[in-house]
Amino acid sequence: MIEMMVVIGIIAILALIAAPSFQDGIVRDQISGAIALADIAKTPVAASWAAAQPFPPDNAAAGLPAAEKIVNNYISSVLVQNGAIHVSFGNRANGAIQGKVLSIRPAVVEDAPVVPVAWVCGAAEVPGKMTVKGENRTNIAANFLPLNCRALARGN
Repeated sequence: MIEMMVVIGIIAILALIAAPSFQDGIVRDQISGAIALADIAKTPVAASWAAAQPFPPDNAAAGLPAAEKIVNNYISSVLVQNGAIHVSFGNRANGAIQGKVLSIRPAVVEDAPVVPVAWVCGAAEVPGKMTVKGENRTNIAANFLPLNCRALARGN
């Protein structure tokens, strides 16, 4: 009986250690789903750059519905502002990201509109020889962001 209690105690301790990382994984999955919803805004924003080179100032100029109408289970709005796409979390999103914003910004080669727009998620690095446009409003903790949305740690 004592051996069984020791085993149960060890399992409980391991479960307590694993719980936070499991929770982080759930939040990262919700954020990854948000990036997929933002894809509907990427096409008109990139087309605007290729056609005339200014980015659309808002959803209407991009030919999209109002920000509050682009929603899903975890997203409460998708706002286009000067080319940047700001995804706001709400609805049934995890409490750790409720009310938080993830920005996906376009990166372009200024004098070559034929080069496709690259998208910079959160605090990620801008591709070489490209200029990122729009404001980064990302206020989600780095440990919740997918790897492609985090700033690279630079070693000395």
